[in-house]
Amino acid sequence: MKKHLTLAAIAMAAMGLSACNSAEDQREDQAEAQADTIEQNAEATADAMEERASNLDDPAAQNLENQAEAVRDNAETKAENIEEQAEQAPPQ
Repeated sequence: MKKHLTLAAIAMAAMGLSACNSAEDQREDQAEAQADTIEQNAEATADAMEERASNLDDPAAQNLENQAEAVRDNAETKAENIEEQAEQAPPQ
């Protein structure tokens, strides 16, 4: 009887840990999806800016291309921060 209770307690503890990992994994998956969306939107915006730049003369074209690169860089930084925050968040 005692052995069965111990096994049951171990099984329940394992299920609890599994649930925690699952919540952590879900939080990280959501953060990654959010980060991917940010990067995809930034890429589309930067591509549109570069397309407009192709119709302009220098230095306006160069300025717009620099802005497009800044959009990409900012999105990458924001995406990395979101993913890092999710990884560092305490388990719930």
